[in-house]
Amino acid sequence: MALRARAGVWRAAPRLSPGWARAVGAAAVAAPKAVLPFEAIPRCPGNKWVRALQVWREQGFEDLHLQMQQTFQELGPIFRYDVGGKHIVYVTLPQDVERLQQADSCQPQRTVLEPWLAYRQQRGHKCGVFLLNGPEWRWDRLRLNPDMLSPQAVQKYIPMVDKVARDFSAVLMSRVLQNARGSLTLDIQPSIFRYTIEASNLVLFGEQLGLLGRSPSPASLKFIHALEAMFKSTVQLTFMPRSLSRWTSPRVWRKHFEAWDYIFQYGEGRGPGCATAYPLMMTLFELARNPEVQQALRQETLRAKVAISENPQRALTELPLLRAALKETLRAAQAGAALAELSRCMNAAAQCQRDLNRGQFLLAGVS
Repeated sequence: MALRARAGVWRAAPRLSPGWARAVGAAAVAAPKAVLPFEAIPRCPGNKWVRALQVWREQGFEDLHLQMQQTFQELGPIFRYDVGGKHIVYVTLPQDVERLQQADSCQPQRTVLEPWLAYRQQRGHKCGVFLLNGPEWRWDRLRLNPDMLSPQAVQKYIPMVDKVARDFSAVLMSRVLQNARGSLTLDIQPSIFRYTIEASNLVLFGEQLGLLGRSPSPASLKFIHALEAMFKSTVQLTFMPRSLSRWTSPRVWRKHFEAWDYIFQYGEGRGPGCATAYPLMMTLFELARNPEVQQALRQETLRAKVAISENPQRALTELPLLRAALKETLRAAQAGAALAELSRCMNAAAQCQRDLNRGQFLLAGVS
């Protein structure tokens, strides 16, 4: 069964050729040691407020990943990109990304999603690890790691995720069988979003929401609609200063707060799954652009099917190509310009041989 996601209709720009990548890398290595001025960084052409207007109209961000890939090819491995009130520097060379991560130290300073922070401040809710920085972030992160990221914790979660994945596959297969052609062409994004919410809720709270069935409960549907409204309003409000948007966009702020109110009411922050849904979407997109990898991954999955059916924990060892594909997606694709974790560039980030202003946003987009 081949899934053809909506992403397949976009005409993808050619990937960076190995020769081009080597040339860029060699140029970076041979670059002079002197730090270049910030103004020397190429700027992506276009009006920042027109881009913000496109965000409001939900235009132009569906293929942002392709736009960024093309811009890297045209401007080189580092460029400036302005949208609304946000000023972002994109870097693409792995060695530059490595230097920046080393400069971040054990307490990376990340941008905070202002709409999310504003809601919690207004309602008196405690900020979670995603909205923290400095010692508070590190303290919470270290407390969460053993329960969420350790191999022992992952082994506990695999059976639950496996159950939801099998339900999801069964739903898709039933739709394929209902089609006279025996194939399926669809916009996979809503289904992926529901799958990630269903799996996250089962892992975190030990119960399923029924989002994959034909008739989800009204409460579950309202929860999904609240998440969608929250993400949509987040993007609309992120690129405009809060001091301005509170006067120009009161209706959007009201919808944002109402959506968060229901999310907290429904389950005290039962996880938005965007951070999981986006990597899955981008993995499917890249597999659609690389059919030979898609075929190899399918063959690997078929060979491991019996072993994994007997013991779901073996998925971690029996599917190395699948793990590599997901890892590459996490390395190369950010979770959206508005929802990604943006590193604030500190003085040490000048190791990229550019004089980046303190407080400048950096977004690593490795191709």
